[in-house]
Amino acid sequence: MSTKGIGQTTMPEELIKNTFKEQMKYLEERTRIYQEYRAIREDMFQKIKRNALDTLSAAKTEIAGLKILKNKLNYTIDSVNASLDSTQSQLEEITRTKNNIKVFGLEVNKITYNTLMWLLVTGLVALLVFGFLAFKRNISVTTNLKKELKDLKDEFEAYRKTSREAREKMSMEHFNELKKLRGGS
Repeated sequence: MSTKGIGQTTMPEELIKNTFKEQMKYLEERTRIYQEYRAIREDMFQKIKRNALDTLSAAKTEIAGLKILKNKLNYTIDSVNASLDSTQSQLEEITRTKNNIKVFGLEVNKITYNTLMWLLVTGLVALLVFGFLAFKRNISVTTNLKKELKDLKDEFEAYRKTSREAREKMSMEHFNELKKLRGGS
C-alpha cells in the first residue's frame, strides 16, 4: 500500500489512462538519468510494473484465445478439406456414372453407345431404303409380269381359238373329203 508522503505529487494522468507504450515514453521523457541510472519515483515504478504485468497478462490471454481460435480454424479447415475430398470423389463418381450407360448389365461410355446406336439406326435406315427400293422394283416387275401374263393369256386364247377353228375347219374338210371319197367312189 502506498501512502502519500509529504512532498509527493499525485500520479500523473498519463500513467493511468494512456497505453503502456505511451506510459514508457512519458517516463523516458520526464525522468532524469543520474550516473547511468534513471531516477523514478517508487509509486510510478510500481504503477508501471502493474501496468506491464497487466499488459503481459492481457497479451497472454489474447495469445491463448488466438491459439484456441487457430485450433478451431484448423479443425474447420480439416473438416472442410475432408468434405471437399468426399465431394470431389462423389463428383468423380457422378461424372463417371453420367458419362456411362448400362446396356445389358455392362457399363458403356455414352460416346461409344451413341456411336453404336447411330450406326445401328443408319444401318436400319439403309436396310429400310434398300427394302423399299427392292419392294418397289418387285411391284414394278410383278405389274409387268401380270401384264405380260395377261397379254400371253390373251394371245394363247386367241391362238387356241384360231387353232380350234383351224382344227375344226380341217376336221370338217377332212370329213368332207372322206364323205366325198366314200360317196363318190
